[in-house]
Amino acid sequence: MTAKEAGDTLAKNAVFAVLSPARRKMLVQNGASVQMSKGDRLFARGDAANAAYAIISGEIEVTIEGPDGRSVYIARLGAGTVVGEMGVLDGVPRSADAHATRKTELWRVDAKLVHDALTEEPGSALALLGVFARRIRDTEALVERNSSMDLGKRLARLLLEEGASGKIIYNQSDLAHLVGATREAVNRKLARWRKDKFVELNHTGLHILDRAALLSLCKRKTAL
Repeated sequence: MTAKEAGDTLAKNAVFAVLSPARRKMLVQNGASVQMSKGDRLFARGDAANAAYAIISGEIEVTIEGPDGRSVYIARLGAGTVVGEMGVLDGVPRSADAHATRKTELWRVDAKLVHDALTEEPGSALALLGVFARRIRDTEALVERNSSMDLGKRLARLLLEEGASGKIIYNQSDLAHLVGATREAVNRKLARWRKDKFVELNHTGLHILDRAALLSLCKRKTAL
């Protein structure tokens, strides 16, 4: 891990991009490396939002607790992204859980350093208003899209996205987690799609046989 990698990651993030290059360099120079193994928790809901983290390598999964107590997938963030920056800005406790899905390297930036940077660069603080507005609109659009999408549509969309670059690496439990459903429900859906020859499941993993069929399901009012 290098300071340059951490600086490049901050520069690509909408929040830190509003700061001057010199200020971002200062944040990196005063940051610290964090090494995580698969399954390690970065932070939990209710924790103080005392730092933001630039992901240098690996992956962080963000989840919230659903009404039934199960973890509901929110996002998986990979190298070149930042996690935890919004909590640093609004100062409220963490609203979600975050853990490493594999060996992960991060660069920790203390919340006080971020606050000081924005105080000393008021123009950057004002620029953040536009970032917040865009994020609110994006979140509203995502909630509206997912709330009207049944399991078939959610699963078909996930398979199309994950299968674009080859075989799908997730097992049924992972898929259920990612679409916010039970493993049993996902298994039933996949069994029907296997019968219809939309997908194939064998010793090498899950493969899409008919992308057009899955795409059609995404467009229907009610998916199969």
